[in-house]
Amino acid sequence: MSKTTTRVLFALPGLHCVNRGAETAFESVAAEVASIPGFKVTVMGGGEARADDPYQFIHVPRVPREKFEKWPGLPVFRSHYSYEDATFAANMLRVYRPKEYDVTVTANFPFTNGLLRARKSGGKRPAHVFVTQNGDWMVGARTAEYRFFGCDGLVCTNNQYFARHASRFPSRLIPNGVDPRKFFPGKTGRTKLGLPENGPLILMVSALIASKYPLEGIEAASRVPGANLVIAGDGELRQAVRELGEAKMGDRFRMVSVPRAEMPALYRAADLFLHMSRGEASANVYIEALATGLPVITHDWEVTRWTFDGQASLVDTANLDLVATALQNAVAGSGPGSLEGRVKLAGERFDWRVIAATYAEFFRELTGGQP
Repeated sequence: MSKTTTRVLFALPGLHCVNRGAETAFESVAAEVASIPGFKVTVMGGGEARADDPYQFIHVPRVPREKFEKWPGLPVFRSHYSYEDATFAANMLRVYRPKEYDVTVTANFPFTNGLLRARKSGGKRPAHVFVTQNGDWMVGARTAEYRFFGCDGLVCTNNQYFARHASRFPSRLIPNGVDPRKFFPGKTGRTKLGLPENGPLILMVSALIASKYPLEGIEAASRVPGANLVIAGDGELRQAVRELGEAKMGDRFRMVSVPRAEMPALYRAADLFLHMSRGEASANVYIEALATGLPVITHDWEVTRWTFDGQASLVDTANLDLVATALQNAVAGSGPGSLEGRVKLAGERFDWRVIAATYAEFFRELTGGQP
């Protein structure tokens, strides 16, 4: 291998086994970086290798976070995410060799991040990059285990995180993205997806957890006469979501589980997109909806204003009357932006190929290479 090759490791428990935002982002960036000359990419995750991926994949067992949903929150083990992270990091100890990499990348704290920072080989360790896929509280907090957070490079997935932390760590502002070769405007027949055929279709793609406000989304959508609501996602609120959706909307409500390869078709079956979260790090679903040309209704704050640049209906999603009105306006075709504007914004700012090139440049800087 050439001495100028930069060897990069991406590590996250859910890689190759779950369809969530952080996993989609890591797999997409890893694949695109692997296609850039001068890079060799390895991915460690809980799934299995796939023949068509351009990187090396190493299976690392983990206990899925869903198994820990009812476990108590304790210091360090504060949530089911932390328990899963601990099982993954423990198994990484058997296969991770620091000398084989120049850069390591994760979005998990505290265990995977701690392992990748601590392991040394001959007094050295790879440059370690942390990505704020799941938030930035671990970066900014100074108490409990958060005071031990550290990295050699920080990827801030939105403008707010970058403003907060760029003075403390070598940082880059790099949002999540989309593959416009897969996500593009068009229409998919609803019948083959098992979706309601009559009336406008509102799509939500979201983890079914409290911070995403899926129950409130159901309430708002139920106020749009004749509209259907489809929710794709999973999480600890799954039963409550199902019960409320069926009670409020009857056969106009669907919960679906869709393989990643079929997600573009699901977006193209919809008429508009709703996302209720009030504090996303950098939602892939925003950009996937944009690229598909869907009108988007989501929370109004500095990150969504920066992300959508006038191409979405931004409202206070805590006010369900405002959300319902925005949905009705979108159904009537009177929301802001245009299909062409949304698609153009997604292609120019959020193509994974462009985003991966920025990651690659950052990796080279951190390792002393030339961008």
